[in-house]
Amino acid sequence: MKTFLKVFIVSLVFFFVAFYIGAKVNIENNRARVEGDIDIGFAENINIPETILTKLEVEPKEPEEFNSLEEAFEGSKRINFLILGMEDVRSDTIILASFCKDSKKFNLISIPRDTYIHRKGYNAGDKRKINSVYYDHGIDGVKQTVSYILPDIPIHHYVMIDYEGVEKIVDLSGGVQVDVPFHMRYKDPTSNPPLNINIKAGLQELDGKQSLDFVRYRKGNNRLGYKDGDLGRIKAQQNFIEAFVSKAKDNIITVITKGLKYINTDMGLIDALSYGRNAIGMTGEDIEFITLPGKDDFREVNKRIYSYFIYNDREIKSMLEEIYNVK
Repeated sequence: MKTFLKVFIVSLVFFFVAFYIGAKVNIENNRARVEGDIDIGFAENINIPETILTKLEVEPKEPEEFNSLEEAFEGSKRINFLILGMEDVRSDTIILASFCKDSKKFNLISIPRDTYIHRKGYNAGDKRKINSVYYDHGIDGVKQTVSYILPDIPIHHYVMIDYEGVEKIVDLSGGVQVDVPFHMRYKDPTSNPPLNINIKAGLQELDGKQSLDFVRYRKGNNRLGYKDGDLGRIKAQQNFIEAFVSKAKDNIITVITKGLKYINTDMGLIDALSYGRNAIGMTGEDIEFITLPGKDDFREVNKRIYSYFIYNDREIKSMLEEIYNVK
């Protein structure tokens, strides 16, 4: 089983699920149909010879250097994925995942849901947050907005998962062990789905629903929450992803095959197979979690005060230059 996992282990299981759902989407687009569930119970005993993996594995190499971001975006072999965690019609979690096929490095840039954007004709305070873009403009609008914040970065594919998907996929993995930083308590019957969060502080084994509550939690009815606001929430989500991957790798076959139906992507079969082959040999040390540079701030819009995350253009440029190996 360890040999088999070498093909699949990567810091973000959703990333690999995207590879495999690409095949599923391609088959459906060509109107192929498979009746009934696929029984792959034998997969637990799969033993892929080291020689086969060795032939498949592409050795990592130093990424090419570039003189500017413009040159890098044009000539780099990096593939960028926009990953959205959906809350009904709003994008509750936004991550730009950048994969370098040469170095096998994987950079995950978390973009706070309250990131300030100003769209012409959308003047309400809540419409100036990036999480409102999907409702008005769909996935293309979100891609365009992210490429504006990360100036002109190409986005090659998207991966979307909603709350139900998170809950079901975590249950498929057998739960996730998380160190909860404080007692999380919050009720909101008007939320969709309704919220009734009650997770005690300390090391906890969270099932699907509890995991969903954990990643959704911002602050309690008593207004207590993360000291760093949405940035603290993002850090907790990053820690959750790492814990989830560590657990899911022990049950990766079930997670991938049963979790496909909860994910939506535009990735095709050929791309999925190509990326999967290039990812062989990746380890947790090849993954970097990054939060979009910036700070929380308050702004007045139409005589009301709103909390926003204000991104820093200069620091974003420096971050991208480092990721893309611009010298």
